[in-house]
Amino acid sequence: MPYILSTNFLNTLNNSNKKLYLTLIKLSSVHNHCCYCSSLATKTTPTHNNHLQNDTETDSSPVCDNFFNSGAKMGSFKVGDSTFYSLIENYANSSDFSSLDRVLTRMKLEKRVFLEKSFILMFKAYGKAHLPDKAIELFYRMNYEFRCRATVKSFNSVLNVTIQTGLYDRALEFYNSVILGCKDINIVPNVLSFNLIIKCMCKLGLVDNAIEVFREMPVRKCVPDAYTYCTLMDGLCKVDRIDEAVSLLDEMQIEGCFPNPVTFNVLINGLCRKGDFSRVAKLVDNMFLKGCVPNEVTYNTLIHGLLLKGKLDKALNLLDRMVLSKCVPNEVTYGTIINGLVKQGRVVDGARLLVLMEERGIRVNEYVCSVLVSGLFKEGKSEEAMQLFKESIDKGCKINTIVYSALIHGLCQDRKPDKAMEILLEMTGKGCTPNAFTYSSLMKGFFEVGNSHKAVEVWKNMATTICVQNEVCYSVLVDGLYKDGNAKEAMMVWTKMLATGQRPDVVAYSLMIHGLCNAGLVEEALKLYNEMLCLEPDSQPDVITYNILFNALCNQNRVSRAVDLLNSMLDRGCDPDLTTCNVFLRMLREKVDPPQDGAEFLDELVIRLSKMQRTIGASKIVEVMLQKFLSPKASTWAQIIQELCNPKKIQAVIDKCWSNLYC
Repeated sequence: MPYILSTNFLNTLNNSNKKLYLTLIKLSSVHNHCCYCSSLATKTTPTHNNHLQNDTETDSSPVCDNFFNSGAKMGSFKVGDSTFYSLIENYANSSDFSSLDRVLTRMKLEKRVFLEKSFILMFKAYGKAHLPDKAIELFYRMNYEFRCRATVKSFNSVLNVTIQTGLYDRALEFYNSVILGCKDINIVPNVLSFNLIIKCMCKLGLVDNAIEVFREMPVRKCVPDAYTYCTLMDGLCKVDRIDEAVSLLDEMQIEGCFPNPVTFNVLINGLCRKGDFSRVAKLVDNMFLKGCVPNEVTYNTLIHGLLLKGKLDKALNLLDRMVLSKCVPNEVTYGTIINGLVKQGRVVDGARLLVLMEERGIRVNEYVCSVLVSGLFKEGKSEEAMQLFKESIDKGCKINTIVYSALIHGLCQDRKPDKAMEILLEMTGKGCTPNAFTYSSLMKGFFEVGNSHKAVEVWKNMATTICVQNEVCYSVLVDGLYKDGNAKEAMMVWTKMLATGQRPDVVAYSLMIHGLCNAGLVEEALKLYNEMLCLEPDSQPDVITYNILFNALCNQNRVSRAVDLLNSMLDRGCDPDLTTCNVFLRMLREKVDPPQDGAEFLDELVIRLSKMQRTIGASKIVEVMLQKFLSPKASTWAQIIQELCNPKKIQAVIDKCWSNLYC
């Protein structure tokens, strides 16, 4: 029988021992009774042991009646509120919510004083358990049920756990409900409240609303801090409003709020993604002037931005400058550069950098391993890829789903799906769960070698796992079946895909249309095209979709229908490319009587695009004409050159040149 503390035993404790006991309650797991831990019980005197063993249970609640009823007889030691707080802290830390509820019920029955700090502990526990709605519910119960006045601390705690869980809409609803709609609670938001809600609005893409809240802060007598400005800048950068974000930097300094490295890093990241390196350089100079030394994040952001624009050599120079500045490159730095080297076909240099990375004591991680494995397979170095994979395991690299998937994808590209199947079995045997990309790669690999039976078998095996068959998997299966001549089965898979609630994207639709066209079912393909026009933006036809249909209509000598489709394409803002031009040139040369060289057709296409102010599309058609030795008319030349030589566009080109020189 568990030991229950009696009144006589507690009376024998001096004040210091009583404090120690409270600490023991706080640190130990207390279930159903307040028990002395077994290790302490063995150290008590026989008299005390006998006394403890003779006590009986009086309540099944987390704390026994004898213990709390004896509080008034214990001199300066008052058992009660502090003990309850220790219990709440213990149960909150262990996410034992049923015991928490019993403690709250007991406290309410005994009319104990509820402390706000206890509720904050519980809010954080609900957040840790991803139960923000429970935290919100408890927040409202604070005032009405437990008679504990909620302050802005409790409000911020609940708002924060809701945002951290990713329920931004719910967080915004909670904020409006408390601040605007619940006068009984009377919460006055502080700087942290505004920072949290601005972050929430930016995550939802409601940047204009975030700016309104930001401008409202001085009216509420809240001065924005560096975090406020940084959060709003990041939100503006995410929606490509870089100029407004940069202007906030000047504004914050005028208001006496000094930027920190994080502030500059946000702006540098936004400008790098836009490719505006001349302003990035000026911003870095400004950063030094303000006494903010670039850190690892700054350098990693700059290197990543340069690699996004293909400036690999400048990124490597920046790595050297980073080392000279006594800023130690980390695994993110090396991983970013290795990825850039692989993308430019310099996988061997990437492998050399990996060696340098290891010499400096930085262990290879799964990201770098997957990038190099993929790069080696892409360059046809399958043996080197397998060797790198094995060495990474020997060096303690944690091989996860991404690395295994890269290996399986590479083997399938190397037309070795059977070997890839062995890797899949090894992967699952080690408790690593394959994802949709893994199965899609394997299915595609079997289709490529003409083994459609094995591909379908992989599909069926996938259905027995926890991995969800997404639109990519369906697209691979549909495309493979069409290429294998199984049009009927492909249509059945497509129908099943729609029935399961999958939303095909433009790639899935384009593959389906391509399969129908190859099977001679052009009218069915056109029906799918018309269906795409009624869908969301990510399912709208692109130039690849149109080119598939143009080619099919050309093969059926349906020139007028192809021209109508081209007009629809232009009206929908989709510009033709080289493939589009080649299809129509072939059509005019082979399907029209008398044959035409297509110069007049392309010239009219250039004029039409120019009138629609789609200069880039028009200039690309001119490039095609020059490559085909088809001269545009003099009037067409004049119109295009005049548009290309627009002063603003010239200045943009000059700025780009300066940017290249500066970086």
